[in-house]
Amino acid sequence: MIELWFAIIAFLWTGYFVLEGFDFGVGMLAPVVSRNAAEQRASLQTIGPVWDGNEVWLITAVGAMFAAFPAWYAGVFSTFYLPVTLILVGLILRGLGLEWRSKVANPAWCDLAVVAGSALPAFLWGTVFAHLLFGGLLAALLGGAFTLAVCVLHGAVFLALKTTGQVRRRARTAALAAAGVTLPVAVFALSGLGTGPALAAMAALAAATALIWRRREGWAFGATAGAIVLTTLAVFMELRLRPLPGLTLAEAASGPYTLTMLSWIGLIALPFVLVYQGWTYWVFRKRVLVPAS
Repeated sequence: MIELWFAIIAFLWTGYFVLEGFDFGVGMLAPVVSRNAAEQRASLQTIGPVWDGNEVWLITAVGAMFAAFPAWYAGVFSTFYLPVTLILVGLILRGLGLEWRSKVANPAWCDLAVVAGSALPAFLWGTVFAHLLFGGLLAALLGGAFTLAVCVLHGAVFLALKTTGQVRRRARTAALAAAGVTLPVAVFALSGLGTGPALAAMAALAAATALIWRRREGWAFGATAGAIVLTTLAVFMELRLRPLPGLTLAEAASGPYTLTMLSWIGLIALPFVLVYQGWTYWVFRKRVLVPAS
């Protein structure tokens, strides 16, 4: 049960980073690839139907940590109280910006809130997990730089995949530029993990760069998503051995009865969540048409 619930939590965090990764990237890049209000609106419409649903993965992952590994949950979120608080502030700012920009006369502050609210979590989640694994300010900053760069790349590829016209072309250019930054940062950030998935993640990022160059946005998006999956896998392989200094998984876990009840709840609820979210992405699978400027 302990290993099962650790795997479930790793799966939930992986889903969160893959899905929110392109949300964060789009939020940061929308003003860069847009030249007028119509293009800005179209860029943000690519994540409009899904961004709030993607946040559910975070709520579920944290809730699962609290229920299955309360000592791990308490240790992580008390140690990193400040960055986690700033992450929540960023998510609130992003939500306000996305929801209010169509309701105000001047949406400039909303767009700024979306950029800041996307950049903060994208950077700070990397600092939290890097510090959890390696400790030290330098490692934390490098981890933050890596997650920020990957989110920009992931979001740029998503924009190129989901838009048309000039926005699509600018997004492809932004993706190539982001790839040029992400690859060297990944070499330094992931080398400390020293596991097979980390090396495969770097290979996936290199493949994404080549696919973007060949204008294969769908395959490139799969490659960036794969890089995030593999990186998260490498991180949780390390955390499985030492979730916190001086704490093992068995010591952090709830009792057998609690884990058994959680397993039944997860068995019933998780398939419905996956089917619903899959249906949402299927309904909104088409490109967003960008008006010609």
